[in-house]
Amino acid sequence: MKFFIDTANLDEIGEAASLGVLDGVTTNPTLLAREVERSGLDPKEILSRICEVVNGPVSAEVTHLDLDGMVRDGKELSRVHSNIVIKIPITEDGLRAIKALEADNVRVNTTLVFSTNQAILAAKAGTSYVSPFIGRLDDIGHVGMDLVREIVQIFLEYGLKSEVIVASVRHPLHVVDAALAGAHIVTIPFKVIKQMIQHPLTDIGIEKFARDWKRAFPDKG
Repeated sequence: MKFFIDTANLDEIGEAASLGVLDGVTTNPTLLAREVERSGLDPKEILSRICEVVNGPVSAEVTHLDLDGMVRDGKELSRVHSNIVIKIPITEDGLRAIKALEADNVRVNTTLVFSTNQAILAAKAGTSYVSPFIGRLDDIGHVGMDLVREIVQIFLEYGLKSEVIVASVRHPLHVVDAALAGAHIVTIPFKVIKQMIQHPLTDIGIEKFARDWKRAFPDKG
């Protein structure tokens, strides 16, 4: 399973990349706007810098919702770097835009997917990636991971080529469940990546080894 980081923050991306576990990045208009305010950089400059740090897919979302606007945004963003993937929301015009962009060799990540039907339609339209938002489903009392399991099973059954990106991840258990469900990719907030590293027994073990070494060899530091 591939790990993406869900952020546009250049510092977070750089730190996550230094861990050696990062395969890609997902952004959205909210995350990009936040980084513009923080850094003062132009959105396209931010995306370009992200692509310099991470040699993998970097999702950038369209800001228009009509067909012509989405296709225009997608082509413009795709010129920033060859690693750019265009995020398109699952709507009627979104499906048309997916077909048009993929036919023009522009990869698409279909976003804001909340049902199996939406995922199937996006895959049939030719999207490279489908992003079910599990955390937001959990928030309203649905089991978001059930959606992932259904999508993965159907894609396997019918040989649909789209990869499943588990999005809206809230905690480390979501990552484990995504792996068990057979998802191709999980996109993870920086905070959750750091939580995945930590375990209290690891901390206790490190402290014990250091204490025992100091007691046996007080002059060796």
